[in-house]
Amino acid sequence: MGLIELFATACVPVFNMLLITGVGSFLATDFAGILSKEARKYLNNIVFYVFNPSLVAIYLAKTITMESLAKLWFMPVNILLAFIFGLFFGWIVVKVTRAPAKLKGLILGCCSAGNLGNIFLIIIPALCKEKGSPFGAPDVCQDIGLAYSSLSLAIGAVFLWSIVYNIVHVTSNVTEGDDSAQTNETKVLNSGNATGAIAEENCSTSNDCTDECALPLISTSIRPIKDKEPMLGRGWKFLSSISKTVDLKKLFAPSTIAVIVGFIIGGTPLIRNAIIGESAPLRVLQESSELIGGGAIPSVTLIMGANLLNGVQGGASVPPSVIAGVIVVRYILLPLLGTALVKGAVWLGLIQPDPLYQFILHLQYAVPPAMNIGTIMQLFGVGESECSVIFVWVYALASVAVTIWSAFFMWMLS
Repeated sequence: MGLIELFATACVPVFNMLLITGVGSFLATDFAGILSKEARKYLNNIVFYVFNPSLVAIYLAKTITMESLAKLWFMPVNILLAFIFGLFFGWIVVKVTRAPAKLKGLILGCCSAGNLGNIFLIIIPALCKEKGSPFGAPDVCQDIGLAYSSLSLAIGAVFLWSIVYNIVHVTSNVTEGDDSAQTNETKVLNSGNATGAIAEENCSTSNDCTDECALPLISTSIRPIKDKEPMLGRGWKFLSSISKTVDLKKLFAPSTIAVIVGFIIGGTPLIRNAIIGESAPLRVLQESSELIGGGAIPSVTLIMGANLLNGVQGGASVPPSVIAGVIVVRYILLPLLGTALVKGAVWLGLIQPDPLYQFILHLQYAVPPAMNIGTIMQLFGVGESECSVIFVWVYALASVAVTIWSAFFMWMLS
């Protein structure tokens, strides 16, 4: 197929996402009044605790085997590289735009953490159904694609809450001139056991990618770093404080537990043969999980549209240079760099020769920021309105950028 035909094929799943997002935004308006703040909270909880774990576990169990596990090791490395280079580009944006102190954590988060959850769950199945797709039979493509997407979702959630959360934490402590930020941060630091409740509530009410919605991985006992200390000493103290305050229990969000369950079922032939397959004696478990997990994709997309409405209605002011910087990083610099990294890994023989797997690795560099960044900003009371404004612009351009990059990646792999 030519590039034009592949571009038309890539448009369909993106337009599907835009239409459902638009419905979600309409349902959140005062005119409709269906997806209110309280309604999104309850729907988020259902998706987070029921829909997504079912979807993740069953598709991993259906497609993951001990042999395929050994071939998927590069995906965590790829996501980590995307985070690292995103942080580097974000730091350049902060320096070039001379962004206010309260926006530093927001810029770094938007540049480093991509939406590795619901966008893949929407785009991949729709892409597999298109006739021009270079990924083979639609049914096989969808099952394998959702398994890859589920794994991407869970790994991205761990990196988001372990890296971006602490960056916003440290930068929010530095914004001494922002009285409201200091007040909210003081409440968070002094809340003790209430911190989890605050995080969970904010996550329930404002997060569209509920797979990434988990309690903060790092305890809020980290103290501000003194600027007078040498940079090496500050870095060492920061790493030491993180290593001492990591709560391993908070790593195991429902989606992460679902990944582990899916690996156990798929990697154990006895359990797999008992649950997976049309002739399996316990196939009712597979069918029930697929039925429940089917509600995840439309639900998270509707919530995303409802959350983006806040940015349209908000009156916050963000420097155009900051918005432009985030857009350039997410839709130009990272995709170009990601293409070179993935191509290099393929040339070195580090990645399995699976076009769909390589496509997902490429696309991980070309998605908009993770919506759960807004939850983190709310937690510390810094840059909440500015976050909504940036998201509106970045997600508005996602329809064009994701379509173009998807078509380009498919053209390279076809």
